[in-house]
Amino acid sequence: MAAKPTEASQIISEVAHAEGGTTKGSKSAQMQSELTKQRNLEETAANVGSKLETAPGSITKEDAQSVHRAESRALHGQQPPSGSISSRAQHEAAVNEGAASTSRTTAPTDPTVQSQMDRQANFEDAASKIGSKLVNEPGNFTKEEADTLHSREHRAFGYTEKGGLASQAQHQVAENEGATTGR
Repeated sequence: MAAKPTEASQIISEVAHAEGGTTKGSKSAQMQSELTKQRNLEETAANVGSKLETAPGSITKEDAQSVHRAESRALHGQQPPSGSISSRAQHEAAVNEGAASTSRTTAPTDPTVQSQMDRQANFEDAASKIGSKLVNEPGNFTKEEADTLHSREHRAFGYTEKGGLASQAQHQVAENEGATTGR
């Protein structure tokens, strides 16, 4: 028996029909992409959220990265906010990595765990401060600010998310430089 289509699927189907079919870049393709991103986030968040509730000691770095990617994609490349499921998973994963050699406490004593938490906090601080300028004053955004975001994101997570805040910042700088040089 086939699954009953959801309301969102029906709407996408109607839009595709009105467009004469789904083609790359079409409104229906974009809608399907957004729906898929949201469903992926819901599924990943449910799995990781369940582990956070029932067995936080089992959260791995891979779990945290998986939910972070899904959440970031669903947020159109924006970094998930503090307190989100991905930030909670990243915190637990960092604690768990240090738990193998130390007992679990509210304040980690293992320097590597504390260092990871500090790097994430540094990124979140920079993302909050510099990210708001990117939104509110994009024409005044500087290369140094973009470089700071890129560096802190890479240090915190080991990579920079394609389409993420650092990527958007670098794009804005390129636009700003293009506007000033007349390109």
